[in-house]
Amino acid sequence: MSTPAEPVGRITGIGGIFFKSKDPKALMAWYRDILGINVEAWGGALFPHDMPGHPPVLTLNVFKEDSDYMAPSSRDFMLNFAVDDLAAFLARLEVKGVGVLKRDDSDPSGKFAWIVDPDGMKIELWQPAPEPETR
Repeated sequence: MSTPAEPVGRITGIGGIFFKSKDPKALMAWYRDILGINVEAWGGALFPHDMPGHPPVLTLNVFKEDSDYMAPSSRDFMLNFAVDDLAAFLARLEVKGVGVLKRDDSDPSGKFAWIVDPDGMKIELWQPAPEPETR
């Protein structure tokens, strides 16, 4: 049985995503009602890292200042939510009147789609590619 490593003062992961909104309560209600995110009584959401089918990592990446990857949003960042079934999730969004900017099922890391929240922030939805089977 291995013992946990002693703390050495290092980053162990991302602890949260925080941003401003003109109407935080209304925006979190949209995330709850439209995206199905469980909003806690204190107003935020918690995402466990050990969800079945969820990759065991969280990505941090920086784009060039003139990148248009976040377009049409004018924000300097974007949210990426992992989903278990992109087609089913997009069907739920369509019923709720949320338009899809683009969909891409050809990426080796999985299937992607992009939407925009009521504040104009681009959201990337990602269904991770299945883990290769080991023999």
